[in-house]
Formats: sequence, structure tokens, C-alpha cells
Amino acid sequence: MGSWTVRRVTPQDAGRLRALRLEMLADSPLAFLETLAQAAARSHEGFRQRLAMSASGPDLAQFVVDPGAGPLTGHAGGTAIPDEPQVTVVFSVYLTPASRGGKLLPGLIEAVADWSTAAGRHELMLEVVVGNDRAVRAYQKLGFEDTGLRLPHPTVPVLTQLQMRRRI
Repeated sequence: MGSWTVRRVTPQDAGRLRALRLEMLADSPLAFLETLAQAAARSHEGFRQRLAMSASGPDLAQFVVDPGAGPLTGHAGGTAIPDEPQVTVVFSVYLTPASRGGKLLPGLIEAVADWSTAAGRHELMLEVVVGNDRAVRAYQKLGFEDTGLRLPHPTVPVLTQLQMRRRI
């Protein structure tokens, strides 16, 4: 892959991020809390408004891999949670199939970590569907550890998720 930048989203990314979101949901439907039909039904303005909330501030952020021209090739978000004020939940991590296995995942996770640290949160937490061993190994390489906690999948009750955490 050529040159790319990991950066925080802007409302102007709505069209490109909507396309990536639809790809994410088609490619990995069990990894996300929204269905392809739900995302497809959201208007362009709805995507733009959602991005506006993630474009600045300490409580919610989305980051993308931007190759400059053409479609976005990766995404990761972070959000604060009231129950654990020192923790950022990492969500909606995705790389297009052609972009997997390189330096893009570390770039996305470090962008979330840097934003989290600037907001005073020094731990990242994420959940992975049990059986997605490739994702577990990728996160372990980035310093995440399995907490041993297992949780029901929020939208597919027959599946279980494992929780991973990393101090930053």
C-alpha cells in the first residue's frame, strides 16, 4: 500500500465513511452492533451529524486511514464510559481486506490511545467475538491482554465476546 494518513474524522468525510461503514458491515457483520440494513437506511445527513459528534472533544472520537484519494481503508473509534472514567472503549475497528496485516492497525490503535491519553484516560478496552483468533492475535501484538471476562454478544445472543485491555 502506498502513502496513507491516520487522522480524526471530519463531517466532510460523511460520504467516504458511509461507504466504508457499509463495507465493514457486509464484510464482518458479527463484529459490529449495527446491521448493514440499518446503516444503509441512515441518510447522508445522518452520517454527517454522527461524524460531527466524533470530530472533536474528549468523549467520542473516530479515526480513519486515509490514502489521500479514493476510499478510506480503515476505521477505529474510541468512547469514554461513565462507569470507568479512566477507560476508553475502542469500537468499530476495521481494515479493508487488502489493508490487513500491515502497519495500519497499529496506526489506528495508537491514534485512539493518543487521544485517550490526552483526555486523561490511560486504559483501552475492547471486545472481540470468541473464535476471531486473528483479531485476538493482532490485538495481543499491540499489547492488549485477555481479561478472562466473557460477555454475551449484544446483538447475537448465541455468540460470546472476550474482553481485552491495555494500559497506555
